Amino acid sequence: MNRRTLLGSALALPALPAFAQGNWPDRPITLIEGYPPGGVTDLASRAVADPMSRNLGVPVVVENRPGAATSVAATYAARARPDGHTLVMGTTTLAINQTLQPQLTPKDPAKELDAIGMVFRTPFILHVHPSVPARDTAELIAYCKANPGKVLFGSPGTGSVSHLCLEMFRARAGIDIVHVPYRGGAPAALDLRQGRIHVVFHAIQEAATTLADGGTRGLAVTASAPLPGYPNLPPVSNTLPGFEVFFWQGLFAPAGTPQPIITRAATALRAATDDTALRTRMSEQGVELVSGDAAVLRKNLADDTRRWGDVIREGNIKLE
Repeated sequence: MNRRTLLGSALALPALPAFAQGNWPDRPITLIEGYPPGGVTDLASRAVADPMSRNLGVPVVVENRPGAATSVAATYAARARPDGHTLVMGTTTLAINQTLQPQLTPKDPAKELDAIGMVFRTPFILHVHPSVPARDTAELIAYCKANPGKVLFGSPGTGSVSHLCLEMFRARAGIDIVHVPYRGGAPAALDLRQGRIHVVFHAIQEAATTLADGGTRGLAVTASAPLPGYPNLPPVSNTLPGFEVFFWQGLFAPAGTPQPIITRAATALRAATDDTALRTRMSEQGVELVSGDAAVLRKNLADDTRRWGDVIREGNIKLE
């Protein structure tokens, strides 16, 4: 091979990645989900995967890899080849793990994963057993202050967003309460219905049944305004200004994924989350699809990393 041939070959090399990007996707996309099938995150993942598949012209296959507070899924995706064929649904746990479980990977999701866009967010409902003589947030705070160390607040588990929400509530309200962690939202809902615990910040889907049949009484929501399905529940922020908590989910790719791929994936995701029929269907199940871009997702991750990190450190919260 002569010098001219070698030079021509070298000059041709940079065009190869661009060619690959232009053909993306050229095979099915694996969408990694960090929770088991059947939950709200899995429901949302599958809901957007179908229209994304139609938009991109290849199957988008949801693969559940639960474990280690979603670290199993996030680590698998972070270590995948950054060619756009492996994506991951990241949640608020990416922000929490950095302080609560710093031994888990990815240790710095903002650097090890590239944000694509938002998928959904869901606030929490503050509800109580009917035996609790409180009809709103202010009355609940007053009741807790009159009964220090006696009011039992349940949560789906230590370090969950629900738990950190109640810890923030405890600090902001200046109350002495007892945290009772469970292994999931369902057993906490069952014990709340039976009066074994008194209060829970539950995701909408987990609170819906007991609220509907009167097994529990709703007091407030952690959104900034009443929810469409619960117009009579005012925001907690009416009593504790600025108190707003959401669990969110967003789509990420391995760090280093070419920007043209990120942009096209974001366009397909945006088309899915903007779809009116899908938004309505998901809203009926308590899930608010949101169409935030990569910048919004990065901001949510950064803001919650700071906020929940402060709550964990100030409350000296540790996993048992």
